[in-house]
Amino acid sequence: MGTLGYSISSEEHAAKDLVEHAQLAERAGFTVGMISDHYHPWTDAQGHSPFVWSVLGAIASTTSSIKMITGVTCPTIRIHPAIIAQSAATIATMMPGRFCLGVGSGEKLNEHILGDRWPETDVRLEMLDEAVEVIRQLWQGRMQSHHGKHYTVENARIYSLPEEPTPIYVAAAGPTAAKLAGKSGDGLITTKPDPSVITTFDQAGGTGKPSHVQMTVCYEENEAQALKTAMEIWPTAGVPGELSQELPTPAHFEQVSKLVTEQTLAESIVCGPDPEKHLEKINKAFDAGFDFVHIHQVGPNQAGMINFYKENIFPRI
Repeated sequence: MGTLGYSISSEEHAAKDLVEHAQLAERAGFTVGMISDHYHPWTDAQGHSPFVWSVLGAIASTTSSIKMITGVTCPTIRIHPAIIAQSAATIATMMPGRFCLGVGSGEKLNEHILGDRWPETDVRLEMLDEAVEVIRQLWQGRMQSHHGKHYTVENARIYSLPEEPTPIYVAAAGPTAAKLAGKSGDGLITTKPDPSVITTFDQAGGTGKPSHVQMTVCYEENEAQALKTAMEIWPTAGVPGELSQELPTPAHFEQVSKLVTEQTLAESIVCGPDPEKHLEKINKAFDAGFDFVHIHQVGPNQAGMINFYKENIFPRI
């Protein structure tokens, strides 16, 4: 059996609330958390998107045991990997042994904002691979320079480094990214419990490395109310294929979300207070080979979900 983690949704909550949620999760017994890194929310109804590195600094200062992972940071277009290297190193010094950098190829929603071109998937993954190389090089300390295909670093040194190297987990939804995660990452992050992603990850060098998957739920005491909340705040869970990587604004996600039905959304999000439904999906992820399942609660009732899991789910995991 694997481990349950808690997903902190930057798109839905103000910065101070995110810090409080991390504290609640730690007190309830969650040992690991994953926090999203966005410039925009998916839709205006979600309503937030604070700078993740500021929030992580506050979490580092107000918690003592919970481990944190960015789920995930895009170190390729909007922010240069040399800056991500410094940001992540600083957080790692603030929570020794409790921080992992999760990286991915990103979404146009967040990465187009400076007017840069949004390249095709293979190019984005190539950029991500080089970005991981740059970050690891800078984490060696000393003066470093890098002249690559996508990035240039000249005479840069990160002085504030943790005593132990920070793991880098790579996000993957398909086989090409899973190969990259197995080859270049210290672990895997994904949003669907797809056994083929695990298989490809392992075959590419990921065997023995930790694998993390996010599971979206909407806990309320009434299942119908939970589904209503999910439809209002997180209809994007029903958006298929690669659209989530290609749409540029929250308005576009709102438009495509009008095509999502309650039935479709209920297939993606576990709604309501029945512990058996939550456990069924959790166990499906563990059976697929994932080591960590991170629970993402949709909506304002974070404390209710955390308490529900503490009382009804933890004793059975």
